[in-house]
Amino acid sequence: MARRVAGGRGGTGVKAPGAGVKAARRPELRLPPLEPYDGAGLEPDGDYDGLEFREADFAGQDGGGARFMDCALTGCALDETRLRHARVLDSVLTGVRGVGTDLAESTLRDVELVDARLGGVQLHGSVLERVVVRGGKIDYLNLRKARLKDVVFEGCVLVEPDFGGARLERVEFVDCVLKGADLTEATLVDVDLRAAAELDIARGVERLAGAVISTHQLLDLAPVLAAALGVRVDGGAEGA
Repeated sequence: MARRVAGGRGGTGVKAPGAGVKAARRPELRLPPLEPYDGAGLEPDGDYDGLEFREADFAGQDGGGARFMDCALTGCALDETRLRHARVLDSVLTGVRGVGTDLAESTLRDVELVDARLGGVQLHGSVLERVVVRGGKIDYLNLRKARLKDVVFEGCVLVEPDFGGARLERVEFVDCVLKGADLTEATLVDVDLRAAAELDIARGVERLAGAVISTHQLLDLAPVLAAALGVRVDGGAEGA
């Protein structure tokens, strides 16, 4: 089994000094020696343990209900790959790419996703725990009604991510660009947005209770917050 080492900022989940917010636990995975995967493709309910998938093309394949344990997926194509109800545990995914990957109602635990290029990923109803998303770009990430705990988005670009109805606990956005995020009916607990490189919330700004933002971000969000609260901002007549 991969050895997990708590690392990064606040790896123990304690509150950062003066921040009033608990930091996410960041696992660092040390995979055991891996065997190259030599199978023909994914299988529903397949069991993949201690394997290395390198430059594999899984486009259009069905791996629903599969379990990946102590695996490394590098440069794999995941276009329209069906992985609903999959379990990805103690694994590292590097440079994966694809559009329409279906991971709905899946479990990702102790996972690193590095330099991914994905679009329209379906993760609604999924559970993410001790997950790091580092680098890369993900367009239209669907996390509706998902549960995220100890998740870090770092140095990545998220275009129109949908967190509608999701629960985010100890989630950090570090040097991460959020464009058009949807927080409708989301629940935020110890969510740290202060280090986000760009914070653009399209819907659900009133759900930011439970998050911490910087003074600069507050000023940027002021018009959206005022609109959500029904506040009309009037600079007053000139010369008054």
